[in-house]
Amino acid sequence: MLPNGARRPKSLLMAGTQYLCFGEYMLYKGTSSYRINSCDTIEIFYPIRIDLDKLKYAAHITKIINDVTDENQNTYKILQLVLNTLYTISETDKNLILVLSVFKLRLLCYLGFTPRIKECTNCKRTDNIYFFSLYDNGFKCKECGRIDESCIEISEATVNAIKYIVMAPDKKIFSFNLSESSLKELELVVKLYMNDKLEKEYKLEDLF
Repeated sequence: MLPNGARRPKSLLMAGTQYLCFGEYMLYKGTSSYRINSCDTIEIFYPIRIDLDKLKYAAHITKIINDVTDENQNTYKILQLVLNTLYTISETDKNLILVLSVFKLRLLCYLGFTPRIKECTNCKRTDNIYFFSLYDNGFKCKECGRIDESCIEISEATVNAIKYIVMAPDKKIFSFNLSESSLKELELVVKLYMNDKLEKEYKLEDLF
């Protein structure tokens, strides 16, 4: 979806058609596709463009989004999440693994895969929660978790992080930090949970 001549150096539409550019676009529908008539650029996330690590994570995010959204679909909440995530990557020094893990879990919630976090998915107890079950889509207590082969053992900090990601207001989902050990647990849980629910393995690959 590009306007004619958008890649010409003097084109007024060139900035608006760059990768990761967010803006307001005036489109018109052609026979088989949409064409851009005009655009007002709002944000280009320039710091991402000059940092290969940040660019790698941003590219990974857009790859996932391309897989889970369709043209003409109402995806306002997902767009809001993507913009919030890209802003965090662009404008802060937040740990990129944490940012990606938060993004993935929140996205899964919007796609209808919200994990069960209020109690053990088996016995319903609300204390002694130390496992995440991929099979039962949520937390399990120590006793139930030990007999579930799909369970991943996690710390209390990771339990609280998952609860926060699921329940926090949109603008505050990145407002926390984790120790290195808890971050590794969160990364593993979210990675396996997403691969299971989307039936695809997503790997963070080098750009070059």
